[in-house]
Amino acid sequence: MSSVEQSIDIGVPVRVAYDQWTQFESFPLFMDGIEEVRQLDDTHLHWRASIGGHDVEWNAVITEQIPEERVAWRSTDGTPNAGVVTFHRLGDESSRVMVQIEHESEGVMERVGSALGADTRQVKNSLEQFKELVEQRGATGAWRGEIDHGDVRK
Repeated sequence: MSSVEQSIDIGVPVRVAYDQWTQFESFPLFMDGIEEVRQLDDTHLHWRASIGGHDVEWNAVITEQIPEERVAWRSTDGTPNAGVVTFHRLGDESSRVMVQIEHESEGVMERVGSALGADTRQVKNSLEQFKELVEQRGATGAWRGEIDHGDVRK
């Protein structure tokens, strides 16, 4: 498994950063390679991406979600991956978003790219694009429920 950790400071309140992040279907607007994310229900997502010239799809489950604090997930099929995004209040109008992802690289080219830091650069670029998106237009929605070990509490 390869690991990536990146963070970015954003000029919006932590609530705004969190609210926009939970709009999973907007991920293609700022995540390189992500073609589509469909939210199937409160805890399940279907992803479609183009990674290294290969089209891939997988399903994921949100295992933990605490408003303005964290969102954690793991894949349930396809290429194994898991991660957590945490949100930190820096001030009334600023926040930090931290991303930690573990993923399994498939094939020689993906393993070489991962070893050379391509996945780290991709996450960094996606965070920079998220920052630009949320600073320009704020949050486009919000889901304030909580998920604990896959159980939804609204």
